[in-house]
Amino acid sequence: METFLVLEAGTLTIAAFFLAVAIFVSTRPFMPAGAFRKIVIPTAIILAALVALHYKITSGRMDAVKAAFNNQQEVICENRSSREGARSIVISQALGWSLEGDIFVNPDFERPFHTARCVPQ
Repeated sequence: METFLVLEAGTLTIAAFFLAVAIFVSTRPFMPAGAFRKIVIPTAIILAALVALHYKITSGRMDAVKAAFNNQQEVICENRSSREGARSIVISQALGWSLEGDIFVNPDFERPFHTARCVPQ
């Protein structure tokens, strides 16, 4: 559950905002009777399905990244800390990186990288 919340916090926030808008609009006096049921329930179902799909895709990519790293292959991760240099960084065991849970760490690098923000090369 913790991994789900870490990975999907942004998506859940956006989904909650859209659901709140649907609730607000469907409860206005100018809306016909039954609008809440006809708008909010389908919106909630669609948003839940999209969040679940996003989690499935992201966790599948994370598994592929971990498998590639453990098979001595290189992994490309998004580097958000440096706006002046490269936008991505190559991570491999040969370069001194290790995998601790879902996080790539290297004692020579100032920040870790989450496997959710990486792709196998």
